[in-house]
Amino acid sequence: MKAVIPAAGEGTRLYPQTHTKPKAMVRVAGKPVVGHMLDKLTETAIDSVVIVVGPHKGTQIIEYVTAAYGDQFTFSFPEQTVTRGLGHGIYQARDAVGDDSLFIMLGDMLFIDGYEPFLTAHRENGADATIGVYEVADPQHYGVVELADEWAIRRLVEKPADPPSNYAISGLYAIQNATTLFDTLGSFIDADQRGAGGEFQLTDALQRMVDTGSALAAQPVSNWYDCGRPEPLLDVNRVLLDRRELDPSVGENAVVIPPVDIGSDVIIESSVIGPYVSVDHGTEIRRSIVEDSIVGRNVRLSGMQIERSLIGDHADLEDDPDRMNIGSNSRLGH
Repeated sequence: MKAVIPAAGEGTRLYPQTHTKPKAMVRVAGKPVVGHMLDKLTETAIDSVVIVVGPHKGTQIIEYVTAAYGDQFTFSFPEQTVTRGLGHGIYQARDAVGDDSLFIMLGDMLFIDGYEPFLTAHRENGADATIGVYEVADPQHYGVVELADEWAIRRLVEKPADPPSNYAISGLYAIQNATTLFDTLGSFIDADQRGAGGEFQLTDALQRMVDTGSALAAQPVSNWYDCGRPEPLLDVNRVLLDRRELDPSVGENAVVIPPVDIGSDVIIESSVIGPYVSVDHGTEIRRSIVEDSIVGRNVRLSGMQIERSLIGDHADLEDDPDRMNIGSNSRLGH
């Protein structure tokens, strides 16, 4: 089985953080989202990973995972030159996957408990494909499954106005016969048959598989975080920091309240940092209070009091306390 991570999307829900980096490279609790995903994947038997990257910012992903995980996985990096939906992105992986079975893991979803419980359930249920589901209050914003007997899937629909259930598709898919999926996706693309949002939807291809006799099963998942939006990203930062044992270095007249993650070459002076703060490499924080926030690389904070905020790389902020979502290379203050 090969893992496929579609990571070519623009990540518009995380703007301005993703103006300069892919959403899979947004840092949370000490490393990019894709790094946390690969950490969990090392707990499985999968050792081959296909990451579908975009044409402009994909190099960041390639360089990071090759350097950090190149001795643990064999990587392939097909490119999705034009973003035409999740189904179109998955289709770009067809040559790299070949005839293997595949495990699709969306590039902005983190599963704190890992992937092995889901993969074990797939191996045991005998289905042609297994889809991770999670009960939500607002299913109209997600792909949704309608169940038949037990956990068999009768129908899948993308972002329905009238959802048939509250079981949202969570971003994990185990497909036993990849050829069937890729042939189905190819038929939609060749016929320019688009679904919700004018895009080629993976959900529609899976529904076609159901219609043509494939057995699909739903598998409930837990501890699932959508890292494609600011609030859940800050939530998962808290959860991950709580699970780590960190001994950060501190600077002059600094108070550090754990849990925090502080990168290398960070200067903290006359400041209070934490709890639940992630600070990337090369950042300088002076005369500031930072709580429950993610601060990017090479940031300069001076005279700030921030809480529940995202600060992008190379931002320079001074004397303007607020709750913020500040992109890379921003300046604020005198």
